[in-house]
Amino acid sequence: MIRVLVADDQALIRGAVTAILADITDIEIVGEAVNGQEAVTLAQTLRPDVILMDIRMPVKDGIEATTEICNDPALSGVHVLIFTTFEEDHYVATALVAGASGFLGKGADPDEIAHAILSRVK
Repeated sequence: MIRVLVADDQALIRGAVTAILADITDIEIVGEAVNGQEAVTLAQTLRPDVILMDIRMPVKDGIEATTEICNDPALSGVHVLIFTTFEEDHYVATALVAGASGFLGKGADPDEIAHAILSRVK
């Protein structure tokens, strides 16, 4: 079972992603974060396999949270997948430099989301 944390400040997005992933046998949603700081805290306590991370969030943005998570040796097994509407090259490059293992637009269909998560761990 792949444990997933969803980090997005929009409740509608978190709910939609959770609903989409609930139907996939190999994926379990273990938590939801409403900002980057909460994503870091939940990553440290829940130890998810994958974090779907939005870029623009309050308190700490997704890039800052990704950097903190990816630089924490205790979280070396956590894969951060950036999940955002900001698909410009600058954001992709910044996310990858921060340590993200992938980048997915919020317009992705359910199969693409599932494949992106499953391919990070297997």
